[in-house]
Amino acid sequence: MIGYLLGLPAVQHAFIAASLVAVVSGLLGPFVITRHAAFAVHGVSELSFTGAAAGLLLFDDALLGALLGSIVVAAAIAALGARDHERDSAIGVTLAFGLGLGVYLLGLMHNFASQATRLLFGQIFGVSTTEIWVLVGIAVGVLVVTLAIYRPLLFASVDPELAQARGVPVRLVGLVFLALLALTVTEAAQIVGTTLVLCLVITPAAAAHRVSASPVLVTVVSVLVALVAADGGIFVSLAVDVTPSVPITAISFGLYLLSRLIGGPLRSRRRTQPMSV
Repeated sequence: MIGYLLGLPAVQHAFIAASLVAVVSGLLGPFVITRHAAFAVHGVSELSFTGAAAGLLLFDDALLGALLGSIVVAAAIAALGARDHERDSAIGVTLAFGLGLGVYLLGLMHNFASQATRLLFGQIFGVSTTEIWVLVGIAVGVLVVTLAIYRPLLFASVDPELAQARGVPVRLVGLVFLALLALTVTEAAQIVGTTLVLCLVITPAAAAHRVSASPVLVTVVSVLVALVAADGGIFVSLAVDVTPSVPITAISFGLYLLSRLIGGPLRSRRRTQPMSV
């Protein structure tokens, strides 16, 4: 039965989409942890639902609405939270307004009940060929831009004051990072829904930070954990007939707990630049 299911186009699309999301999420996740931006991920993911609902109502296209909505939210967070001590309150204010608007839009979605459920909880087996290509485009764009700004982004994330003193455009780098994060969160929401995005963006990176302090190794481990959680969760869902988001979150959390058990001895053996979660 598993062999038969693995041959279905919908299942193959699911694995492709999950792998794309895992790679991008694993790449950006360590920066989210270092920049203490987990709340921003939560805010953008929740408000991508509002954008997706608006997209369904206006364009009959949830993904386009989610993309546009996430970019708008990222820009609003950057504008309102220009100073670090204002960032959390700016996210909270934007989140409250956006969720209120989302509830209103949800009330108008009388003919989109299934789409609304997909937005909230994901539907990986419903990813179309067109959506796959959109996800590929997002993944390639995020990867290219991230690699292009990797060094200044890392510098600005670890020590923003020193980076600014050295001439790094910290504010611009932060804005670009927020835009990349918005695209990544929107992409991940297609897999696990807007309510569970943290399990792919935050948890793998948190696990990686427990086992190493090397930025490069942290990124590699984060991507691997995200891949195991995403693809492994889909495989488990096929085997036991459960919604994929359940095993995806369970595997990512289990790997995080494992990283906490083995992380101490590994980090004591190779100490370079302390990072912890």
